[in-house]
Amino acid sequence: MEDLGETREAEAAVDVSEELDGAIDTMSEAVQAYTFDGDRSETGHQSGEPLRRGLVLGDNDPRDADLRERVLSEDTVWQGLIFDVSRLRVQMPDGREGLRDVLRHPGAVAIVALTDDGRICLVRQYRGSLGRVTVEVPAGKLDPGEDPLECAHRELLEETGMKAAQMAFLTTIATSVGFCDELIHLYMATGLSFAESDPDADEFINVDLVPLPELIDAVLDGRIEDVKTVVGALICDSVGHRLQPEE
Repeated sequence: MEDLGETREAEAAVDVSEELDGAIDTMSEAVQAYTFDGDRSETGHQSGEPLRRGLVLGDNDPRDADLRERVLSEDTVWQGLIFDVSRLRVQMPDGREGLRDVLRHPGAVAIVALTDDGRICLVRQYRGSLGRVTVEVPAGKLDPGEDPLECAHRELLEETGMKAAQMAFLTTIATSVGFCDELIHLYMATGLSFAESDPDADEFINVDLVPLPELIDAVLDGRIEDVKTVVGALICDSVGHRLQPEE
């Protein structure tokens, strides 16, 4: 019996090893599709001379059509509670095929909440991805079909207990365009009053009201890394400067 057990363990080990080898091969293939370390003269294309001109947004330049990739297939390779991961097989502009792993996210909102005395509402929350507590503007994921403005009011109240008399749209940011389709819609909330917070069951949050100039200094000093908080703070700073009367 012991010999049989050892044989089954060995067979199981071989199966696991083969699965890992297959996974590694697939991962290597995906990485290879993203990277090229060979002789670049063989790729047959170059970026060309930089153009001195005004800003032209993506897909508004006729040359952009030559940059597009054609999606040949898309498969969901992992499903999670918050996001899914898809693997796309694409045809590149020069006809070669490649793989693209894309994180599919339903989108989110973030709220720059300002008090009448010039303080910004920040939440302190442990982030398992970084293994530490971060300081961020309030934010949350969109529910299916939810209007971003309604989501902004909901998330602000749930996370901080604050209600906003006014909620103004600022901008939309793509958090990491290299691999993720998440869009975060930023809003500015004013006319704040405190009600009662109601965070999700798995959310443990402390809330600070910090002078806005202190947050902006922390962003410029590189002490704030969260992208939505960085963008929100810099927009507030920019708007504040533009609203100041010229001397």
